[in-house]
Amino acid sequence: MKSVGINGYGTIGKRVADAVSAQDDMEVVGVTKTKPDFEAELALKKGFDLYVSIPERVKLFEEAGLEISGTIDELYDKLDIIVDCTPEGIGAKNKEMYEKKGLKGIFQGGEKHDAIGLSFNSFSNYGDVYGADYARVVSCNTTGLCRTLKPIDDLCGIKKVRAVMVRRGADPAQVKKGPINSIVPNPPTVPSHHGPDVKTVLYDMDITTMALLVPTTLMHQHNLMVELESEVEVDEIIDTLNNTSRVMLMEASKGLGSTAEVMEFARDLGRSRNDLFEIAVWKESINIADGELYYMQAVHQESDAVPESVDAIRAMLEMEEDPQKSIQKTNKAMNIF
Repeated sequence: MKSVGINGYGTIGKRVADAVSAQDDMEVVGVTKTKPDFEAELALKKGFDLYVSIPERVKLFEEAGLEISGTIDELYDKLDIIVDCTPEGIGAKNKEMYEKKGLKGIFQGGEKHDAIGLSFNSFSNYGDVYGADYARVVSCNTTGLCRTLKPIDDLCGIKKVRAVMVRRGADPAQVKKGPINSIVPNPPTVPSHHGPDVKTVLYDMDITTMALLVPTTLMHQHNLMVELESEVEVDEIIDTLNNTSRVMLMEASKGLGSTAEVMEFARDLGRSRNDLFEIAVWKESINIADGELYYMQAVHQESDAVPESVDAIRAMLEMEEDPQKSIQKTNKAMNIF
């Protein structure tokens, strides 16, 4: 049983903590918070040992009546690996401390690839991070792109990808972010950073992306145009995606024609926090014309990359060498299709 720490029990961290807890070969031995908020209380109610990531704030937790197990410095020695789920940019700074402690670390997609040195996606480059000390799980958008592009590339080869990313303006709890009543090119330059991020795990993929921010909190939506190497039928693409783990075909004709309806479906699955770990691909959107494949998909930005963190733990701690066996184990424990 491997010991895992979660640095940052927020939007991603609390999901990773639950995902790790669901496995039978690893356990969460502690989570960290910077302030005694409702998420800190939730961590304690769930039975997680709570550590303060800024030692100077211990008194705040004591005044709030929250039982802490110590500071993050006391957590390090109990761990085989730490999953850093802190806000963008902080993880790269934390890496210096992990290196001093001789502690392996996993980071999230908000960190720059160059700052961590190695990026990870379960389906794309599992073997490259096997036994590694540090790796970054690619972002929610990059995870979504890799999940569907990799099996298509394996099926018939890909010459080039062009994708338009329609991004949610904020997560549901981010009340101070927007936009509220506008569509914002994000970034206004083309290409966007998403294509280069894909190439950190799918090294030879020729991909160009552009992105927009829109006033919704539910999901990201991708519009893909893929030039194929060899001829293939639409039904073959459908069968391939239908048989790909962590990908789910949605049919607008059955009432799943929007991100709102897809998230309602996720609620009906009965999972904690209504998470949709799978990438939702609209079946009706899949079409091929003059050797070019078109399709549209949706990404639940709060959860789709969470199972990759579990697989990264197994790879980096050399718990499972076969990526498919790790993926299947993770999926079974988390009830992922």
